[in-house]
Amino acid sequence: MAALLAARAFTEIRHLAGEVRRSNSEDSSIEEDLERIRFLADLCLSGVARPSPWRPSRRGTSGTSWEQAMAKRPMGWTWHTTGPEGHAWMLSHIEPERRNWTPPPPLPDRRKGPPPMTLRQRAGVLLGRWPIKAPIGRQPLPTEAHVLKALDTDAVCALYEKAGRLRLGLGKGVPWLRTHLAPDGVHYLVPDPASYYWPGNSDGRGGKIRWWQCTALLRMYDGEQVSSMLAVLPETFSALPSTLPRKEQLRLVHRARSTERDTGLWGRDHKAECSPQSCGYTPELNTETGDR
Repeated sequence: MAALLAARAFTEIRHLAGEVRRSNSEDSSIEEDLERIRFLADLCLSGVARPSPWRPSRRGTSGTSWEQAMAKRPMGWTWHTTGPEGHAWMLSHIEPERRNWTPPPPLPDRRKGPPPMTLRQRAGVLLGRWPIKAPIGRQPLPTEAHVLKALDTDAVCALYEKAGRLRLGLGKGVPWLRTHLAPDGVHYLVPDPASYYWPGNSDGRGGKIRWWQCTALLRMYDGEQVSSMLAVLPETFSALPSTLPRKEQLRLVHRARSTERDTGLWGRDHKAECSPQSCGYTPELNTETGDR
């Protein structure tokens, strides 16, 4: 089914981009065709094609319940996010083929707060085992990366500003983030690269990844803790002070890795009430919205 829909989408994209179409078209503009191409590309790139069997992107985790639920629902993300136009397009190609397919069930909401620690995780904390493992065949991160740092809001925002200034690719939306973080909150940061962001991999621009992908556990102004991802240079992370006892670091690493709601989802839920009166943020002046 996924292959069928991908083939139909690429066939239509090829037609819309063709020279014959452009020279003979009288019922649509170039802008309308480009918008249609973007619509079809989004359908394919966001999950029409069924991915390979799901595996956690980080060793030492079993993945969140939301990730596992999504893996069990082929095309679920696409179906539940594409809207009526996408539904109509998908069904228009499925129904003529008389394929035995029904829309996937809704994805569960991502839970607020982390799940209880497993017995294995509790044992790891007691034994002092660092849970972040290198991908198979890769060198582990150095010892100075096996630390979780506690930071105040100014320090966290400074790291996001630096990531944006250096165009590291993970970390943006500082005006939005600074307004919505708890002003006196304590936030946590730990190097935790996914396999595809492991240091030494290609950065997509002809070089090698030279930064550490970090998991951040952030305290928002309403008290909720959410996760985020941030690129930090090794020397910048190493220079941050470390003040937490080792067992507390281990406990918080598990908490950060299992927190399903991120700043993007928190911001989406908050959007309707976001205003200078409620949180001090002015959307008209600053359109960036954290990780969204």
